[in-house]
Amino acid sequence: MSQSIKSSTNGSFNSPVSNPSSCHKGCGKIEGADIIQFGEGNFLRAFSEWIAQRLGFTVAIVKPRPGNSLNQLRAQNCRYHVNLRGLLQGKTLDSMEEITCVTSAVNPYEDYDAFLALAEASSARFIVSNTTEAGIAFDPSCRLDDTPPASFPAKLTQLLYHRFQTFGGDDSKGFVILPCELIFHNGQALKTCVMQYVDLWKEGLGKDYEAFRDWVGNACCFCTTLVDRIVPGYPEKDLGMLQSRLPQHDPLLVQAEPYHLWVIEVPGNMTIEQLSAELPAAKAGLNVVITHDESPYHERKVTLLNGPHTVLSPVAFLSGLDIVRDACQHEVIGPFVRRIMYEELLPTLDLPEDELLQFAADVMERFCNPFVDHQLTSIMLNSFPKFQTRDLPALKIYLDRRGQLPKGIVLGLAAICVYYRGGQRADGKPVCPNDNPQIMKLLHDLWNNGNGDKPTPRVVAEGVLAAKELIWHEHGNLNSIPGLTDLLARYISSILDNGMMATVKSLC
Repeated sequence: MSQSIKSSTNGSFNSPVSNPSSCHKGCGKIEGADIIQFGEGNFLRAFSEWIAQRLGFTVAIVKPRPGNSLNQLRAQNCRYHVNLRGLLQGKTLDSMEEITCVTSAVNPYEDYDAFLALAEASSARFIVSNTTEAGIAFDPSCRLDDTPPASFPAKLTQLLYHRFQTFGGDDSKGFVILPCELIFHNGQALKTCVMQYVDLWKEGLGKDYEAFRDWVGNACCFCTTLVDRIVPGYPEKDLGMLQSRLPQHDPLLVQAEPYHLWVIEVPGNMTIEQLSAELPAAKAGLNVVITHDESPYHERKVTLLNGPHTVLSPVAFLSGLDIVRDACQHEVIGPFVRRIMYEELLPTLDLPEDELLQFAADVMERFCNPFVDHQLTSIMLNSFPKFQTRDLPALKIYLDRRGQLPKGIVLGLAAICVYYRGGQRADGKPVCPNDNPQIMKLLHDLWNNGNGDKPTPRVVAEGVLAAKELIWHEHGNLNSIPGLTDLLARYISSILDNGMMATVKSLC
């Protein structure tokens, strides 16, 4: 039986909020919020803001990169709707809810003072972020006096320093920091970056350096987290029907599956009891797990949900498909997805087999959600960093245990390489990769040989695998992995000569 929750909107996005002007540049003092959130994308709107509303928390959004994507949110007085649609515990859920917990949307590139002012609110306690896998990175060119610096961790360090100065180093005013970026030990990684900036800016911090460094380390709690909810974004399917349920058109309507999970690992300077008291998720009926170790949850989810997503998306898209569900149910791509899931990724995990099989089955059911059209292109943002964190570890474990490369995973990497060539699909649909500008330039240069010669699959394969500092980081030059360069070049060649579908058929 379908469950429907009516929107709480009273008929206009111009309805009063606690401080309407705070959603706009230069319109008065920015109001404080319980949560300062770096990121404004679909996922956070359907996940952390949805959760914040259930907890009765307010949210101030900070745009982490240049651009004008806050304009529509500001025009709607920082309100929008979330539609949850799908199966949950065997029952169909189709809810529509207005999110009203966002009190301000700040672009530090437009109003740097308003950004820093967020740290002045005594009530501010949590910092949430989702700046993609590439967002948690140290950029030594960032300076303390940049307004703002380019990197997210540098912006965060500036915000923390302003907090430290505002409250005179009061330990009770530290933040609980909850990064949602899908990298292992994201909390530790973010703290490492922040500490690097504290040390880099030692001279500028002057007499505050030691005390501020201690305050960051002791008063601020950097939690490692894992988030899980499939968020397709703006619902193209049944759009007219969904919009008709609203009092007025909502361009920011975001659709997500009903399932959600947030695993939060407490750091050494906080207890489970303390965080549970401040974040009373259980009382709100939320699937939030507060634990001493999130790694088992993380490894399972990243490998068996995000791993297949990253590989199936370019393969299915270049095969002429557009929706995750259609890919999983396709007569050729479907078996490929199951091969990746059950034969190549699942055997790399050291958890009870029955638990893994159940989780994999649940993931496949979520992929095939009949109510949500999850666009393949929405998954392919930053595909190379995603492959590095989600699929490369499994590739190496599989090779170590089986003595051979996982062919489906390698084919997925080949599909990413070809997708980043750009151009058009066979049916004329544009191919529009989007990644770190340096990665985009690397692939452009590899696919457009400067000498005027036709690029060879071997040159592309070797160049991608050699990008250790840009893409692969601690994994080094992947050309050193036995057989990988040859197999990757062979699959790239096959995709170019025979097409993606034929290449998948030859694999299966």
